[in-house]
Amino acid sequence: MVYTTALLFGHGVSVMSEDESVMEMIGKYFSELTSTGRKRRTVRRGSVESCDETDNNPPVAHFDADVDAQEKRYMTQQIERCLTEAKASTLHCQVLLLPCHMTTRVGQDVVHSSADEPCGLRGASIKVYVEDKEGLRSVGSIYPDPSVTPTFELSVVFKADKNDGWPSLKHIFDTNKVLKLRPEYRLVKRKLYSSASPVIHEFN
Repeated sequence: MVYTTALLFGHGVSVMSEDESVMEMIGKYFSELTSTGRKRRTVRRGSVESCDETDNNPPVAHFDADVDAQEKRYMTQQIERCLTEAKASTLHCQVLLLPCHMTTRVGQDVVHSSADEPCGLRGASIKVYVEDKEGLRSVGSIYPDPSVTPTFELSVVFKADKNDGWPSLKHIFDTNKVLKLRPEYRLVKRKLYSSASPVIHEFN
């Protein structure tokens, strides 16, 4: 796995605290998932423009493809913003290391998970967490369109590597100030106006 040194100099901006009940709910489902000893890889949906498109309507298909690409770029940038701002305030590190293109992958999966919702990504309330040996740490929130009342919530959970640090950086930074994230992450989708249980997807 190739890692890249990312988010070296954060802005140190504090992020809003999350409702403890949300943290407890997510922790409950994570513990149940872990106890079963079963991990699965989610089946990814096709992009929005691939649904019911015909060859006779290429301008619309091209427009939808542009919208989809813009949403993926937006999500990638917002996830990176959350991680950057949380470095000093929540993660307490100077260097945050991520696998190459990880935030792009996560951004794509968030967009795909929103494709079957009434308002798509605009109707999402997105929470970003980092899971380490001390539990879940909330690192930020994303509201793609504040003018739209969210219809569903997506929790993005990154996983900190148990072997924190990066050998080649030990001579530059205090080992405790270097945090490395694993390639695996979780997406937890919960419909806000439904009694249905949250859906948990594991990505490797």
